Amino acid sequence: MAAWRLHDAHEGFEVVAIDTAADGSRFTGTSVGVEERVPWSFRYLVEVDASWHGVRATIEAADGRRLSVEAESPGRWLVDGTHHPMLDGCLDIDLEGSALTNTAPIHRLGLDEGGSGESAAVYIRATLAVERLDQTYRRLPAEHGFAFEYASPRFGYRATLAFAADGLVADYPGIAERVDVLH
Repeated sequence: MAAWRLHDAHEGFEVVAIDTAADGSRFTGTSVGVEERVPWSFRYLVEVDASWHGVRATIEAADGRRLSVEAESPGRWLVDGTHHPMLDGCLDIDLEGSALTNTAPIHRLGLDEGGSGESAAVYIRATLAVERLDQTYRRLPAEHGFAFEYASPRFGYRATLAFAADGLVADYPGIAERVDVLH
């Protein structure tokens, strides 16, 4: 299990259970928060294959609304069973209000120090709106630890994301910081 305290962009908390198998990983979590005095809460299940490509996600809001996204094939997405061309080419699933979902792209890209790569993601807002989110990651030299320069041009956001030895985000400036939990 892992947990993050959300801060600045959202005030809240995220907790996730991680189930890893030879064919991929399942992340079952809950994220609760407040943004601009508006509360939100959702439960999620995100699945990735053994190559860390997004496979499917189910998100359920506290008010009972539910959303399902599924890769019909790599880079071709169905949202509640309907193909959405704006998501073509996306290989990752990214949830607003989640620090966890930056884990998949850094593993999928497999970058060496100094290497960079792009990550187009199916971006699911806390409101359950679905959008495309283009992102870039550049792996920093070892003296910075296991860290990546991350950019999301759409939001004008750029920061250094620090990852723990287990490959999960430890520090996501202005978004979240990992909380130490017993395993």
